[in-house]
Amino acid sequence: MMISRRKFVALATAAMAGIGTSCAVLPTGKANRTRVVAFDALAIFDPRSVAQIALDLFPERASELMASWRTRQFEYTWLRSTADRYADFWKTTRDALIFAGRSLGIELPADKVGRLMQGFLELRAYPDVPAALASLKSAGFRLAIVSDFTHAMLIAGVGNSHLDGVFDALLSTDLVQVYKPAPAAYRMAMNSFGVELDAVTFVPSAAWDAAGSRWFGYNTFWLNRQKVPAEELDVVADATADHMAGLLTHVGL
Repeated sequence: MMISRRKFVALATAAMAGIGTSCAVLPTGKANRTRVVAFDALAIFDPRSVAQIALDLFPERASELMASWRTRQFEYTWLRSTADRYADFWKTTRDALIFAGRSLGIELPADKVGRLMQGFLELRAYPDVPAALASLKSAGFRLAIVSDFTHAMLIAGVGNSHLDGVFDALLSTDLVQVYKPAPAAYRMAMNSFGVELDAVTFVPSAAWDAAGSRWFGYNTFWLNRQKVPAEELDVVADATADHMAGLLTHVGL
């Protein structure tokens, strides 16, 4: 069955956000103690451009490639964390891409690998992000990104999105050498700002990250832009919406 380019890119974006039973959870009130709002990178940066590059390069097989790549990408991060064999997200992502191509019998010459990887350095913020961040900043909240992305990837996304100076901290898991949902990765936000657990609201984009953040104990606002189901892991986000306006309401703005 053929699908439209727009439908493909939307599906690929959902895959990049993480698949997980849809839940509209009401705020618990914990957000009132929030001093720091920490975002996953893909709550800020729109990954659909990478899916579009795949579609341009491999019109007939992009959906297969993106699904396999994304699955292996996160399997590699979790395998490396479990085995204490950390490699940064850039290498992990490239390795996952090469494996995905090989497993599917898709030829991936160096120039196409490079173009797909370059897509991660070209990400830009979702349209609703700049104004929402400005509102949070003006209200006195400290802002951070806590991400598996390398620092260079975070710097690129911030620059592409004209968000220089907005974030108080860009925290890559390179700093702790272990990927989310490891507690050490989430703890970076607390340590960076010298605050207690209940002072942080974490804003993930993926269902698994929402579960991991709640397991850690953060007040979690799941920015579920793709409206995917929550993971079946006996934990739910404190609140969820598919737009940044919901986050502003959650923290009392």
